[in-house]
This record gives sequence, structure tokens and C-alpha cells, in this order.
Amino acid sequence: MFVEKVFEVSDEFFEAVKRLVPQLGVHKSIPTREELNSLINSESSTLWMARYPDENGEIAGVLTIAIYRVPTGLRSIVEDVVVDQNLRRRGIAETLLRSAIEFARNSGANGVALTSNPQRVAANRLYLSIGFERRETNSYFYKIK
Repeated sequence: MFVEKVFEVSDEFFEAVKRLVPQLGVHKSIPTREELNSLINSESSTLWMARYPDENGEIAGVLTIAIYRVPTGLRSIVEDVVVDQNLRRRGIAETLLRSAIEFARNSGANGVALTSNPQRVAANRLYLSIGFERRETNSYFYKIK
């Protein structure tokens, strides 16, 4: 398996994103090329991809990690972790997450946060097995219309 930071939105990568994002949920919209370019050029967000079985394989998964400063320190959060449904249970998500954790560590963040739908049983089991701890907190969202 091969994990790397995304530096350009190639045709191959764009096609992979169009294939992978719907697997996050039917309510997720596929980003445009311009949105992906904005993401990879962001100072706070980093997009990672995994190829399987090696650096010559197909793009099997992606994740985004944002690292940002708040008054109490440097924070990081992982978002939109997705591995192709046909390639799951091969360690791809774990390898992506471990790469993101190392990136956050090297950036000076004091930890990595993520959220996950309780219905994603396998994903939640993976997060716990890696060392993420479930937090008892209230999560809020304000939808801007």
C-alpha cells in the first residue's frame, strides 16, 4: 500500500474522487475540480490518498486533515475518510489514518479529532483500535441556508 499527499488534481484523481465521495453517503456532493484545487492549495487542509496494492495501484481511498490554530493550541481534525467499498478490510483506512496522525504530530498538533456516524460500526471499531478515544460531548451543527 502507498499513501501520499495530493499535490495536483489529475484526471485519475478526479475520477477517483467522483467514485469515492458517493460512498460517504448519498447526501454528499461531489466536489468540482476547482474545489479540489482549492483544497490542495489550502494552508490549513491537506488531502491524502492511498493506492492499493502499491504505488502503481489504483486510488483506493482518501482523507482530509485540517490543522488550525486556536487560542489554546494547534488542533487537527480528520474529515471525509473513505475507502472504496470493494477494497475495504485491507488496512487502507488504517494506513491513511496513521499517515494523518504522523502529519499532525510533525505539524505540532496536540491530537487528532474526528467524528463518525454511530451506524458506521466497522469504521468506529477501527478508530478505537488505532487509539482514538470516544469523547462524551455534545456535537452541534448550524446549517446555513
